[in-house]
Amino acid sequence: MARRYDPHRRTRIIDAALSVIAADGIAGLSHRTVAAEADVPLGSTTYHFGSLDELLVAALRRCNENFVRTLRESEALAAGGEAEGAARATGPAGSAGLADELTRLLGQWFAGERGAIELEYELYLAALRRPALRPVAAEWTEEAVELLSRRTDPGTARALVALMDGVCLQVLLAGGTFDAAYTREMLARIVAGGG
Repeated sequence: MARRYDPHRRTRIIDAALSVIAADGIAGLSHRTVAAEADVPLGSTTYHFGSLDELLVAALRRCNENFVRTLRESEALAAGGEAEGAARATGPAGSAGLADELTRLLGQWFAGERGAIELEYELYLAALRRPALRPVAAEWTEEAVELLSRRTDPGTARALVALMDGVCLQVLLAGGTFDAAYTREMLARIVAGGG
């Protein structure tokens, strides 16, 4: 019997892993549960991912891409070069504009599927116990800082990312709602203090 060529199998396995984690948490993840969810032979999961940590790394990397892509595609964040962006971000209109855009993006993120956000943070926080995930978790921070540094200095960009992470965690852990006005005010304070 000829082996069927399936160029998207690896992607389907990652998608299946994300589905399993969303439904049952990381504790429910196994090669067997992922194979069943992806409707592939068990050997396919172990062929593409030799360990569960490898599969978790791929899943976390996929999640990282979502919000970073949103930052990357924001015209307001991409506007201007680094020097011009830093000058704009430190003035009153610049700090308001940057804080407004980041608040808008977070609001848009929270307006989506809550389970998707919880999934992303579950994977992100799994890096506390799984050293293989730490470099991938750090990639998100570094890429977000790099993107925000187009509009402000790197130290301020890092503080903005830390605040956004903190706001997200508080909303998720407390089961509350995203407070756009508070978030915008805090982001604006960080940007205004940056320059």
